[in-house]
Amino acid sequence: MNGNSAANLYCVYNTLHFIESNYDREISVKELEAVSNYSYRNIQRIFRYTCGETIGAYQKRLRAENAYKMMLYSKESITSIALSVGFANLASFSKAFKQIFHCSPKEAQSNKKLLFSKAGITPVESAIVLDPAIIYLPPTKVYYESAFLAYENEQIELLWSRFMQNEFPEEGTAYFGLVADEPLIREDLACRYDACASVQAKHKSLPSKTIQGGRYAEFIHAGSYETIEETYKNIYAGWILESDLEFAHTPIVERYLKHADNTESQENQVTSILLPIK
Repeated sequence: MNGNSAANLYCVYNTLHFIESNYDREISVKELEAVSNYSYRNIQRIFRYTCGETIGAYQKRLRAENAYKMMLYSKESITSIALSVGFANLASFSKAFKQIFHCSPKEAQSNKKLLFSKAGITPVESAIVLDPAIIYLPPTKVYYESAFLAYENEQIELLWSRFMQNEFPEEGTAYFGLVADEPLIREDLACRYDACASVQAKHKSLPSKTIQGGRYAEFIHAGSYETIEETYKNIYAGWILESDLEFAHTPIVERYLKHADNTESQENQVTSILLPIK
């Protein structure tokens, strides 16, 4: 990666992180220029080339997607949700939501099972009884690389293969994956995924961010990462529909407790899936 490419990528990372942290309010041109170290025209060009949409479109989509998550996982009213994610009123929210998801907010909120079936997840009573632990994860600084990809094992493995070439200390490094977009509500089931390490790389300066601290419902996936989709299906197939917990709209966190670098057998690998709760 040449110097300009690296600078452009860090610029996009910083801009993405800033928008995610401030998606529910108006962001000024001066703020975007300050966080990206580019002129507004240039950051728009770089952002669109890298992410496939303009900054304004990304923020609008982020508001609508976070609203959708809140409708799925909380008991708040649609009007309250619309205002909390930054829309001026219910009418503007409904218009934006329908443009992105091709249904009204009311239809989306009342038909969760239809949404799950679109993602290939049939909401039925699971044969496996899930009993997640409720844990507190402290705010955790990580160093990361991002990718826009389909949430599937092959693409994530390629990202991790590239990420691990940066080299990290063998002792004391914890690894996380952040699923920044909810796969269920993306039409193409694509999402932004961050590969993260708790320690800076040995030979490269990676950008940093903080995983939000708070309460999480922790599910344990035992075995190869190739089969993690089955654990997610058990979570979404029935447990999440029946749970009385209210979920936050912050990213799902995967914590890789036993992985290819610290265990010899795929069968012995262990992944902690953390769903943020209020």
